[in-house]
Amino acid sequence: MTMPDIQPTVLVLTALPLEYAAIRAHVGEREERVHRDGTRVEIGRLPDTSWHVALAELGMGAERAGVLTTQLIDWLRPEAVLFVGVAGSLKDDIEIGDVVVGTQVYEIHGGKQTPEGFLVRPKALPGSHALEQAARSAVRDMPGVRAHFVPIATGDVVLADAESEIARFVRRNYNDAGAIEMEGSGALQAAHLSGQLNALVIRGISDRADAKKHRADASGSKQRAAEQAAAVTVAVLHKHRPREGSSDSEEEPQGATYGGDHIDFRGSTFHGPVTGKAGERR
Repeated sequence: MTMPDIQPTVLVLTALPLEYAAIRAHVGEREERVHRDGTRVEIGRLPDTSWHVALAELGMGAERAGVLTTQLIDWLRPEAVLFVGVAGSLKDDIEIGDVVVGTQVYEIHGGKQTPEGFLVRPKALPGSHALEQAARSAVRDMPGVRAHFVPIATGDVVLADAESEIARFVRRNYNDAGAIEMEGSGALQAAHLSGQLNALVIRGISDRADAKKHRADASGSKQRAAEQAAAVTVAVLHKHRPREGSSDSEEEPQGATYGGDHIDFRGSTFHGPVTGKAGERR
């Protein structure tokens, strides 16, 4: 049940309706399609690129994200996967409205409970080098975006207390994480197991993962954060090109190349005879 007619495709995933809407605003010519198991996507074109974008709103949670991402990868056969949305900041210098690009994603709940306490067994997956490089390049020309390239923590918890036990646990064991969210590790794991697809998590900061979270949300910070993450995602896709050989891929012009007595016409098209003349050997 693959869909080769829509290649090259990038799969852009969200958890929440406002995250979906922020990305959807950038995608034109949308058409809804339904997987045989009921999962829905909208597929459209990203203007001024070769990309078809498949948008999906998966709901919350890493396990759910992993299962549904796997399903969508098997169905759509994308070239890249991006999980885009909002997150809470774990660092004083990562402010509301900033964007965090996940250099790697931690799954924070892995470990073993012993009489001596909980022994952490860290699990981490790196974000795609190619997509990360595209993001680094893109944000240089986005003066309205303050971006951070740091690890992201994924946990099945909405963190609204910076002094809670889970907050101290994250700071103690994943102290380089710049943000915390709920789905990234599931999406990256699915991409990794499905042929090591390029995958990246991009999150706008909507709160500081503390007791003021509800106040920040009420101020409209989620909407602004989702829009910032969406803007960076679109900029990344303007930088990142479909792989060579994909339909609609933007390839460099090709012509004859010369090497000794041979002329290489691979990639060229001719309508009529071609005559070659042997040159003097040197």
